[in-house]
Amino acid sequence: TLRQFSEILQRSVHYVYEAVAKPVEGTMLTVIRELAEYLSQSWHKFPDFNKLLLSSYAILKKSLAETRSKLPVLEKNKVVDAGAKGFVLFFEGIMHVIRTANIKELIKSRSVVSEIPAMSEAVHEKMEFRYCTEGIIKDCVLGRELLVNSLERFGDSVVIAGSDKIRRFHVHTNNPSGMFSELRKSGTLTFQKADDMIRHYQTVHDRKWDIALVTDSACDLSPEIFDRYQINMAPLHINFGDNQYLDKVTIQPEEFYSLLRESKVYPKSAQVNENTFINMFSHLATYYNSVIAVHLSDKLSGTFNSSRKAAERISKEFGKPISVINSRNLSGAMGLIVLRIAQAIEAGMSHENIVSMAEEWTGKARIFVSVRTLKYMVRGGRVSHVKGLIAKILNINPIVSLDETGKAIVFDKAFNHLDNMKKVMQHIGNLCKDKKIWNYTVLHAGNPEAARWYGLQMKTLTNKEPVAVVNISPVIGANAGTGAASVALLFE
Repeated sequence: TLRQFSEILQRSVHYVYEAVAKPVEGTMLTVIRELAEYLSQSWHKFPDFNKLLLSSYAILKKSLAETRSKLPVLEKNKVVDAGAKGFVLFFEGIMHVIRTANIKELIKSRSVVSEIPAMSEAVHEKMEFRYCTEGIIKDCVLGRELLVNSLERFGDSVVIAGSDKIRRFHVHTNNPSGMFSELRKSGTLTFQKADDMIRHYQTVHDRKWDIALVTDSACDLSPEIFDRYQINMAPLHINFGDNQYLDKVTIQPEEFYSLLRESKVYPKSAQVNENTFINMFSHLATYYNSVIAVHLSDKLSGTFNSSRKAAERISKEFGKPISVINSRNLSGAMGLIVLRIAQAIEAGMSHENIVSMAEEWTGKARIFVSVRTLKYMVRGGRVSHVKGLIAKILNINPIVSLDETGKAIVFDKAFNHLDNMKKVMQHIGNLCKDKKIWNYTVLHAGNPEAARWYGLQMKTLTNKEPVAVVNISPVIGANAGTGAASVALLFE
């Protein structure tokens, strides 16, 4: 009945306000509350739902317009609240159906894809927090108030819904990995999402160039380089049992290697799915003239193929070139290819020329990983238990690299880690006799001492500092294992 409907809506307002840690008037909350209050006071005046809902539109419009005067930032910029506007648009859709009352046409419209024009009317204050995160905790041991307190230590805009059995939350934070690491103690993390709001803002309002650059989290470069060249990164997924993480976003290398040592469950990685790239390419193609994406070897992950399929679809839809490059590499070697492309974009090189040169650069990138133990490769199924046992007995430390097709190979081996690293440097020295190194990176899996040793050796050889010294990406380190160290280089 109309009365029951109005009572249900009125009661729901309590839950809406309760879900938000710090409710603010002049937002979607106000519009929802004022709609519920109107329906509660007016339901008895109308004979049916249609007339009641249609009559509420005037209240919604008035409430939306008044958000401008309730929040200083909205009044200053002469705009209404975006969330409140969204709720009113949602309600307008309902009223449109009521007025037209043509169910057959509504069913037909489900198969119609409509393009939504890009909206430029947006107000952006200084961002205090970079990531807009969401997550689901199953069997949460924390009550709502304790969970709110825990989340507020990491950021703001905290929203929590659901029950103790399954809680969904939303937080703006600068430290998603620290936050999710803390939440792991509270229950099972079955879903995670983190959007880089700064990169989104730059795409819309502060693009440095006309070509967008995309890669995945197997690309190892420093955060400073990612920011300087506005590189967009799609994170691969890492699962520790039922707990799910986003590589380099909701779990950082340091936390990953700590978990790797402690956990009895071996982590599993999963490729970036096609829908993620469809969303990313659609967003970028709205503002950039073209997109170039570089991914880890297709012999190691299906990420390249997911990206390629999405690129074909979005390129056709937007009429803009989206080129997807198989780096035939990973980690620091892929990072150097990405850096070379980023610098070519910065220099003003055309999309076509960059894609053409990228094929040459991928052939000149190499990486040599000194593996301290085969334990993790055995646990991950990349090496048989028998071979792992023999290597352990003989204390064999392999050197892992990639062949020209991007397939992982055991390049060499030694009987201790230092000899292993010395062999890597000997081989690099031999390569440099007839080739010149454009640049290099030093990488490690929780082994800064080995990284320093490699750094000193490479500086002596090249007379230049590395592009970066970074922890190897978790999706790579899951197989290389803790203690691994490597050198990646790109020849001129």
